[in-house]
Amino acid sequence: MKFIADFHIHSRYSRATSQHMVLEEIDRVAHNKGVLVMGTGDFTHPAWFSEIKEKLELAEPGLFKLKKQFKKPGLSGNFPETRFILTVEISGIYSRNNRTYRIHNLIFAPDLETAAKINARLGLIGKLSSDGRPILGLDSRDLAKIIFDINPKAVIIPAHAWTPWFSLFGSMSGFNSIEECFGEYSKYIFAIETGLSSDPKMNWRLSQLDNIALISNSDSHSLERIGREANIFNAELSYDNIIGAIKSRDLEKFVATIEFFPEEGKYHFDGHRACGVVFSPEETKKHNNICPECNRKLTIGVLNRVHELADRPDGYPAEGRVPFHYIVQLDKIIAKSLGMSTASQKVKSEYENIIKIFGGEFKILMEKGLDELSHEGIKPKIISGIASLREGKVRFDPPGFDGQYGNMVFTDSENIQEFTTQKSLF
Repeated sequence: MKFIADFHIHSRYSRATSQHMVLEEIDRVAHNKGVLVMGTGDFTHPAWFSEIKEKLELAEPGLFKLKKQFKKPGLSGNFPETRFILTVEISGIYSRNNRTYRIHNLIFAPDLETAAKINARLGLIGKLSSDGRPILGLDSRDLAKIIFDINPKAVIIPAHAWTPWFSLFGSMSGFNSIEECFGEYSKYIFAIETGLSSDPKMNWRLSQLDNIALISNSDSHSLERIGREANIFNAELSYDNIIGAIKSRDLEKFVATIEFFPEEGKYHFDGHRACGVVFSPEETKKHNNICPECNRKLTIGVLNRVHELADRPDGYPAEGRVPFHYIVQLDKIIAKSLGMSTASQKVKSEYENIIKIFGGEFKILMEKGLDELSHEGIKPKIISGIASLREGKVRFDPPGFDGQYGNMVFTDSENIQEFTTQKSLF
């Protein structure tokens, strides 16, 4: 069975997260977008874990679905019921060898019993009710020991592995290798999450990641951003089959990842947002990592950090690696095409109308031919935006830097008729 999965999100109990991030709404929006398997996020939070146990029921081994009494109607018509897999992001802030590290790790649990045991054990270390993504003074090696001692089928995947402040390879607070971070437990780390500011081809430049699977997730704090990065599988639905597909990197089962253009991510380039300074790695080097406006150290972004750790050139060929597809979310395409904000009622109305017609955002972005879209009366400007995405005629000026998303610009001004013969992104 072919399906899309987004494992990393947050509930309303996480800081800076929408209060609409509840199971009923996550279920509905995932259905509209065409995401079949969603991470629950935040299962260590006592109130959220209670909601998970109250509102979800077992579907397949290790996967859950929303109970019928909590269901809300979706827009996308005939589509299988959303499944949930138990996940949580743990924030570790700790010192080792007189240096402070800040690492975020994504935890998968195969069942409610395992999740409850993890909660009980971590609850002895920190106050889990303070945040859906708990902050614990726990070394990643100690976290690994706790998780794998509770259940070897549980999984740890370093989250958004390149972001500067809170990640495995972060320029401001991370390590230079998986082995440095996890020590003897590194042999159990079989995947990393690439994050919004890097894509797989950037990660392929590191030989140390040759045997590591690269997954992509939205890390969404709001309903609208669910599925902005995701994973495509062709496997039977169960916890073991999904984890097995990731671990094996079998191209028949782990089909592809869905990616941001890395230039859109908040930390792709270097810079200082407060000073309006944005630099490529080459420009940063010319300025000795110092902001010319305030004379403080620049926030070193993901591209620069990849350059630092890579032992292969840019464009290194990726034989046998899981492929990927760039997307821009449909509401952003609509907004840019119409010259409006994604928050405008006109954009929301257009989005809902298109979803009702075609039954899923990913079908529109990745499967439907442009001639088919045009025959259904969708505005030519919007179809042109989708065509530009598929043709790669998108740039970001400036790219994302120091916590600011990149500004998307369509570079295509040609007539839409030239694109109506394209069948799909696949």
